[in-house]
Amino acid sequence: MRQDCKHFQSRTYPTGDTMRKCALDLAPEAPWACPEDCEGYERRMADVNWRHGSLVTPETPEPPESVGSDPSIAALLDAAEDIINNAGDHIVADVEEERRRAQRKRKWWPFSR
Repeated sequence: MRQDCKHFQSRTYPTGDTMRKCALDLAPEAPWACPEDCEGYERRMADVNWRHGSLVTPETPEPPESVGSDPSIAALLDAAEDIINNAGDHIVADVEEERRRAQRKRKWWPFSR
């Protein structure tokens, strides 16, 4: 991926695993490659840290042979993302309903906070 892009994000976990992604979700083969003619590419003008030390993103591992040759992989990942996004909406709705119920209970009892 283009690490000099404004929309490139990475996070290294305590296990040593590193997540790399495009914040605009325009890299279907993340973390290995961005599209050649990516419409969202913007060169990063300044880095947050200004000084690079041990926090520099580790090298991207070699891509598997299937990257770039099997379009069904990107389709599968998009379908999985849709499932997660859809579940997120239901979870938010459930939490909001729970809060509304709790609010109604508090109004019923005058001595509650």
